[in-house]
Amino acid sequence: MTGLLAVPLLVVLLAVGVPVAFSFALVTGFLAWIYDANLNTLMLQGYRSLDSVVLLALPLFIFTGYLMDRGGIARRIIEFVGRIATGRSGMGSVIVLSSAIFGAIAGTASAAVASMGTIMSRPMEERGYPRGYTAALLGVSSLLGILIPPSITMILFAVVTRQSVAACFAASILPAILLIAGLLVFNRVTVARNPDILPPPRDNAQSFGQVALSALPALSLPVIILGGIYGGFVTPTEAAAVAAVASILIGVFIYRELKLRNLAEALVRTAETTGSIILILLFSFLISRIMASERIPQDLSDAVQGIATSPIGAILLVNLVLVVAGALMDDVSCTVVVAPLFLPLMEASGVSPVQFASIVACSVVIGANSPPMAPILYMSCRVCRASVLDAVRPALLILLFVALPVMLVTSFWPDLSLALPRWLDLL
Repeated sequence: MTGLLAVPLLVVLLAVGVPVAFSFALVTGFLAWIYDANLNTLMLQGYRSLDSVVLLALPLFIFTGYLMDRGGIARRIIEFVGRIATGRSGMGSVIVLSSAIFGAIAGTASAAVASMGTIMSRPMEERGYPRGYTAALLGVSSLLGILIPPSITMILFAVVTRQSVAACFAASILPAILLIAGLLVFNRVTVARNPDILPPPRDNAQSFGQVALSALPALSLPVIILGGIYGGFVTPTEAAAVAAVASILIGVFIYRELKLRNLAEALVRTAETTGSIILILLFSFLISRIMASERIPQDLSDAVQGIATSPIGAILLVNLVLVVAGALMDDVSCTVVVAPLFLPLMEASGVSPVQFASIVACSVVIGANSPPMAPILYMSCRVCRASVLDAVRPALLILLFVALPVMLVTSFWPDLSLALPRWLDLL
């Protein structure tokens, strides 16, 4: 069990500011040293694990997210949703629903925060929304892209646990719908208790039909992606390529906002993000190999089962560990390192690996907005020009009353995650 020291070591390295990829490299070196592992063999195994067509979807979906921001696609989605969401709580509802549509195209939270925060933060402040609340709602809503396919987190989970990507995508759809409903209700209740918040301003310059027609190319993207995957026409990787090409065509020829300079910037940022993720993934594969050879996951499962004597107790304990890990580590680290460790225990407790994918996704939503790390919440605060102290309280309330209940329902109601994969004949 000495190998479990790798987890707190990783947390300490991240906390002191060591870049994530280098933190993983140091942890790999630590494990190789204490277990006298053959690094030549490990690197060869790591290379073979990365030699996967599925992983090609990562840079393509990341690229799509940046293209949506630069090419005017995100703005038109927000304008369209803004015409549907009415009443005093309408502007908060725009953030939630736009995040859901954004997630159904790109699957990245950071791009959603950058796009919607830039567009929505000032108008929401003008209508009476506190900056801290706007940042908190945006931070949690942006992570709908983790649950709504295509999801980069689900791709990573499927790769490291050798599950079907399409099945993991389908498993998280109903939990995502439940989370959307919870966020809309929470926003409505919050707005009702704040008399200073005003309804969205009415813009009569364009009719609803004109706005809908303008947004139609953008709204067609999730239909193309999800319809192609579940209709059996394309694989998730091919769907990612189609999404990227469609985003370029829409941004250049229809909206005419995507310029060569924006395209180059999107490519550079995609390369930076993808390079970091691939390095993390490589070292996570090496860590998993070492731990598997030393039977650490089995020993961990035995230890947890000794503490939690029932399947319900084991599931609750794993939920707690995932939330704490998510609050200390970024979503990629939590998905590729912590989640596979507990997969054998969850299977022993009667939880399907595909259902566990949804549980992990829900834990990422909570962890990415929970201090001390809270990378998405902090990014949202920067974009919305809000104080972190002002955003922490509403964020914790949203997590406590919305995200955490969704995670528990997902954990103890298997059909919520498994109904769609079964219906689509993916299990």
